[in-house]
Amino acid sequence: MSALETTSTGFIGTLFEEAGLLARFALQAVRAAFRRPFEFREIIQQTYMVGWRSLPLIVTSGMAIGVVLSMHTRAVMERFGAEALIPSALAIALIGETGPLMTGLLVAGRVGAGIGAELGGMRVTEQIDALESLAVDSVHYLAVTRIIACMIALPILTTVMNFAGLAGGFLAESAISGISLKLYFHHAFETLDLLEYILPTFKTVVFGFIIGTVSSYLGYNATGGSKGIGRASTMSVVLSSMLLIFINVLLVRMIFLLFPAGAL
Repeated sequence: MSALETTSTGFIGTLFEEAGLLARFALQAVRAAFRRPFEFREIIQQTYMVGWRSLPLIVTSGMAIGVVLSMHTRAVMERFGAEALIPSALAIALIGETGPLMTGLLVAGRVGAGIGAELGGMRVTEQIDALESLAVDSVHYLAVTRIIACMIALPILTTVMNFAGLAGGFLAESAISGISLKLYFHHAFETLDLLEYILPTFKTVVFGFIIGTVSSYLGYNATGGSKGIGRASTMSVVLSSMLLIFINVLLVRMIFLLFPAGAL
């Protein structure tokens, strides 16, 4: 076997090993989530850290995305004389895919890096070992609370992203066509039903689980001092984003198969 083949085999073996360890950590976290104590206070605090502190980024990004999508949509719709469909097209694009996916990626970048660095710092400075020496289930207290917080915050932030995007689209359309707020939102939601909002928003619960689990796993197993903390923080963002994009494709396909009438 050549050196290149040996390296390739070693990389694949390491990849599958890490995937197995991550899956075991996720299963351990799921089991721990149903054990007492439930740490409601810590969950609320982590939800505040994940959700409330992400609001400025989500609102700003949502409005910017709405403005850009509105301008691009208008450029296309004007060719067919269908300017009246711009609010509907914008709402379908935002609520169906752009809003959930962009929210997941933004939270993966902001929160994923923070969780990876925070837990990595606790591991390197032996704070996690100190918790375990006091008979505290560190996975339950540190990882599960952050995973649940991400799962709670993501759908809420996605809703905020959707309405911020629609608000940005309204500002762009109002400046060009002078459309009223009432008429804009009437056109935006007249072609959508409740299922078409619930399905894309609900999948962000899975996004939250991925972000929380991957970031907690990498931080929880960080080694190598300050370099290890930086590596855990960076890899949390990269791996969370890659898995999120991959899982999103599977979830969209699943939605189309199970709910063809409600799939966008």
